Amino acid sequence: MIMDKSVMNKPVLSAHFKSRKPSDVRLAQIKFEERKVKPEKVVNVAIGNVSLPTNLAMQKRMFELNSPESPFVDGVIRYSTTAGTIEAQEAFRNILKSEGFDTEKLYIQITEGGSAAMELLLLGVCGPAGTDEKPLMMIDPTYTNYVSFAERIGRKTVTITRHMGEDGKFTLPDIGEIEEVIRANNPGALLVIPYDNPTGQFYTKDLIKELAELCVKYNMWLASDEAYRGLYYDRDEELSSIWGLSDKDVPGIEGRRISIETTSKIWNACGLRIGAVITDNKEFNKRSVAEYTANLCANSIGQYIFGALAHESEESILEWCKQQRNYYREQILKVYNGLKAEEPALIVSSPAASIYSVIDVRNVVKPGFDSVEFVLYCAERGSIEIDGVEMTLLVAPMKGFYNVEDEDNNPGKTQFRISFVESPENMALVPKLFVKLLRKYEEQR
Repeated sequence: MIMDKSVMNKPVLSAHFKSRKPSDVRLAQIKFEERKVKPEKVVNVAIGNVSLPTNLAMQKRMFELNSPESPFVDGVIRYSTTAGTIEAQEAFRNILKSEGFDTEKLYIQITEGGSAAMELLLLGVCGPAGTDEKPLMMIDPTYTNYVSFAERIGRKTVTITRHMGEDGKFTLPDIGEIEEVIRANNPGALLVIPYDNPTGQFYTKDLIKELAELCVKYNMWLASDEAYRGLYYDRDEELSSIWGLSDKDVPGIEGRRISIETTSKIWNACGLRIGAVITDNKEFNKRSVAEYTANLCANSIGQYIFGALAHESEESILEWCKQQRNYYREQILKVYNGLKAEEPALIVSSPAASIYSVIDVRNVVKPGFDSVEFVLYCAERGSIEIDGVEMTLLVAPMKGFYNVEDEDNNPGKTQFRISFVESPENMALVPKLFVKLLRKYEEQR
């Protein structure tokens, strides 16, 4: 008997898969790739995909994988240990030591990019899956991947919300309000991003100290995403990190610190996919490595390339970080000033740290504006002409960076994140592209 195909049962996707949508940082790129008729040029500042060359010591290893010194010269690529190679661990340790931090009591686990480290963090500090117990407490707007990973593994998150003033600066609620959220939700950990993604806000040592005191008071872990450590642009400030604190600064903070590390940003190696979970808690490290045995290990070639930094001098590492700061400082200020020149009513986050700025268009658009719809317009059909070249711009809508239930009151409806990852020539186009596309969109809306 031949069964009619139209009445056959079809496999059913899980509810989780059915609910999945592209991350806000990938949305524009995905939609642009689907565009049938593309403009001649696209400038993509939607995702922090750094386009600068990586460190020279890492380049040397990358280009000489078949040299006699390489462990891959015979063509064999074996697993490393789950915690990662000693050399890759020492590379992260060497960076921290060069920056002036005491690494003697730190435990380092290599992961498949900072993303895998984020998932381990959530698994290690939050309550059981499917419950509201011990959520991860974050500061909105926050990097979307933390929310996505929490949803993937069924862990709860709660947030306190920063607000973007007319001067472009984000401000935290006062300590009393933060404590109210802590008491109401009993979080397992507080996450900070000292060189902030997405806002570009810089967390001074004094601010981190205040938040650390809350972690001790309410018996929480202090987790810090330090992907952009060292990228701060006020020359009067000093390097800021949870590793700059000790029990002398905040009694009880030692043994409750966890940092997320990556080669992607300061080391310009996004595609290497090497990260780390660093902690001063031996038991957390032991259990985290046990959890990660299911992943087997991070990629061996990536660890070998990054491992070159284990042998670099303090002076070399600090000089590299200084060069990175100087490069981004110049690009960020140019784009900031360009946006304000093109449209003075735009609110642009002050360029204090990391490689991102937030643009808020609330003062220049008509009611009912939606940042996602504008991003889709630019990716799917919008374009303008500059110097005879048809082009468009890809940016990230900020709606997904806020963990709010009431979408009508989501500050991200009028906000966008831009990444300073294109060439200086392309970054110089961003102000005019953004403003002209925005005006064109508003005219037809």
